[in-house]
Amino acid sequence: MNFRIYKLFTYLLCSIVILSCNNDKKSNKEVVQTQKPVFEANWESIKANYKDPEWFNQKKFGIFIHWGAYSVPAYGSEWYPRQMYMDTANFNAQLNTGRKGPSKEYLHHKKIWGDQKDFGYKDFIPMFKGEKFDANQWIDLFKEAGAKYVIPVADHHDGFAMYKSNTTRWNAYDMGPKRDVLGELFTAGRSKGMIMGASSHFAFNWSFYNKKDHFDTTDPEYADLYSSKGKDLKEPVSEEFKARWWDRTKDLIDNYQPDILWFDFYLDIPDYADQRPKLAAYYYNKGIEWGKEVVLQDKNFSHEAFPEGTVIYDLERGKLPGIRKLPWQTDTSIGKNSWSHVTNWKSKTANEIVDDLVDIVSKNGNLLLNVGPKADGTIPEDQKEILLQIGGWLKTNGEAIYDTKYWKTFGEGPTEVKKGHHSEGNNEGLSSKDIRFTTKGNKLYAIVLDWPEDGKVNITTLAKNAEYAKDLNISNIEVLGSSEKIEWTQNDQGLLVNMPKVKPTDFAYVIALSF
Repeated sequence: MNFRIYKLFTYLLCSIVILSCNNDKKSNKEVVQTQKPVFEANWESIKANYKDPEWFNQKKFGIFIHWGAYSVPAYGSEWYPRQMYMDTANFNAQLNTGRKGPSKEYLHHKKIWGDQKDFGYKDFIPMFKGEKFDANQWIDLFKEAGAKYVIPVADHHDGFAMYKSNTTRWNAYDMGPKRDVLGELFTAGRSKGMIMGASSHFAFNWSFYNKKDHFDTTDPEYADLYSSKGKDLKEPVSEEFKARWWDRTKDLIDNYQPDILWFDFYLDIPDYADQRPKLAAYYYNKGIEWGKEVVLQDKNFSHEAFPEGTVIYDLERGKLPGIRKLPWQTDTSIGKNSWSHVTNWKSKTANEIVDDLVDIVSKNGNLLLNVGPKADGTIPEDQKEILLQIGGWLKTNGEAIYDTKYWKTFGEGPTEVKKGHHSEGNNEGLSSKDIRFTTKGNKLYAIVLDWPEDGKVNITTLAKNAEYAKDLNISNIEVLGSSEKIEWTQNDQGLLVNMPKVKPTDFAYVIALSF
C-alpha cells in the first residue's frame, strides 16, 4: 500500500473511532442527567424508598465527641458561648433555670476574661490550639473501649466548624488548631475499621447568642459567627440563614461522605420544614452514589418533623421503657454535668454506663457515649479509665451485645426506667433482680445487672411453662468469662442459676443459654 494512502486510511479510521466514543460518552451523559433520583425531596418518596440500614443496628456502641473553642474557658458546659451573654432574667427563663439575674457564666466571664464587648467568644478561638491532638491515639482508645462507630461534633451551636470548611472562615483549619480535625479523625478511623459520622448543631446558631449593643455579638464584622439574626428574640429564621445552613450541611456531606449524619434539636422547628425532606433526599441519594447505606439521625422533639421510618430516632440523656421495633439510639455523656470538658466535670461510673448499654440494647437501641477532650487535645485520664473499663467488659461479654437482636421481652425486674429526653437523672440504679435479654443464633443471653448477694439468680421469665419459655429447650448454660461449670434447675417458679464462685467481671453478668 502507498504510504500516503496508508496515512489517510489510518487518519479516517481514527476519526471514526473518536466520533463513535464521543457519541457514546454523550449518550451515557444524557442517561445520567435524565435518570430520576431514587429519593425525591418529599416525604412520600422518602417513606416509600427508605429502609433502616441493618449495619447500624448491629454495631450497638459508638463514641460522640464534643470538642471546640468552648473547651478553652472549660466552665459551665458547651453552652458557655450562649450563657456568657445572658445578663438578664428573660434569657434564663428560656432555659427554665429559675435564675432571676445574670447567668453564672456571664458573671464568671466578666470576672476572669473581662467585658463581653471587649473579650467575646470569638476571642477564645485563637486560644483553642489543640496542640496535643492526635487522631490516631483517640481512635485507638475508642477501639479499645469497644466502640464500633465515632461521631465527632462537626458544627456546634457556636458557629465554629471543626473541619476544613468551604463556606465559613470560622473553621478549625484556618483558625485555632489550624488543622482539619474532622478530616484527620475520619482518616484515622476509617483506616482502623471504624464507621465514621458527623454531627451538626448549626441550625440553632440562629438563636444561640444574645444580641445586645453592649456585647460584641451585634458587631456586623462577626455576624457570620454570631448569626445575622437581629435583637428580636422572636425573629423567625431568615431565608438567608437557612441557605447558609444548607450550604454548610451540603459541604459537610460532599467532602467527608459521613456514614452517619446526626442532627441536634431546632432543625425540627417549623421554620426548617422545607429543609428536612431536602436534606434526607440529598443525603440518601448521596449514599447510593457512594455505594453505601447511610444513617440520618435527629432528636425529632416535635415527633412529626421527620416522619417515623424516615430517619433513626435519637434520644438525648434518656431511654425507652420497652422495646422499639425500629432501631433507635440514646446519646449521653460520660459527664453528668457537661458534654464538653469543664474543670468541675463529674463522671458517671463504668458500671452505670454498662448497665445503660445493656438496657438500651435489650430494647433494640444503640448507645452513643460522649467524651469531652481538653482544649489541648488530650482526653482526661478519668474518662480514659472509664472507656477502658467498658472495653474490658465488652471483651468478655461483647457476644451478648454486638450483632444481637431484641428478644420476645426486654427483661424483668422491679426497677422502672423513665421515658423521654433528659430523663436519665430520674432513674434509679439497676439491681441484681433486674435482668435484660438479648439473643443471637441459638443463644439467649440473660444479663444480670448486679451481683446477687446469695450467689443465685432466679429468672422468672424462664420458668417452666411460662409464656416466653414454652418453646425453649435449654441444652447448656454458661456465664461468660467464667470457666466454672454452672449448676441450674428449671421449675414453675423460674430458672434458678447458681452463679460462679468467682466474679468474672466487675459489673453486669451474662448468663448464656444454649438451645
